[in-house]
Amino acid sequence: MGCTLLALNNILVRIPSTVTVAELVKQLKGASSYFVNHILKPDQLFKWQGFYGAFSVSRWDVERIVAYIQRQKEHHEVGALIPELESVSEEVEPDQAPN
Repeated sequence: MGCTLLALNNILVRIPSTVTVAELVKQLKGASSYFVNHILKPDQLFKWQGFYGAFSVSRWDVERIVAYIQRQKEHHEVGALIPELESVSEEVEPDQAPN
């Protein structure tokens, strides 16, 4: 797809303007689900959550964000989180909002 993976755990990826975020996520979720369920074969079926968050970041912040992602497990263990890099909210579509 012409994307460049910059960090993995939470995923930081550089995508070309010809690729939509939705298409990238669809391919990523599909390929990784297939790999986990058919190659690794865990005891329980692996399934991604139904939503995702996507953010654009300044090229000047990429190095800092890569470093944060690489140490994310440590950040969680000691409670040293950067809220704007951790929070994702599931938004409800207006036509699906409860009455």
